[in-house]
Amino acid sequence: MLKDQKKTFVLRLDAKTYALIEKWAADEFRSVNGQLEYVIHKALKDAGRLAKETGQAEKKDA
Repeated sequence: MLKDQKKTFVLRLDAKTYALIEKWAADEFRSVNGQLEYVIHKALKDAGRLAKETGQAEKKDA
């Protein structure tokens, strides 16, 4: 099941952006990784890319 699996990848950020994310994460009692996961998940949900019930990506017409 994809939902239970974690993928790792390299993300390059400039120092200022990283510092801003680090502060934001600390303000919300998350790690930087946890904050990025939260932001990405919220963006996917807000864009309608997540199904409501199954958690599977919805198909969009191109």
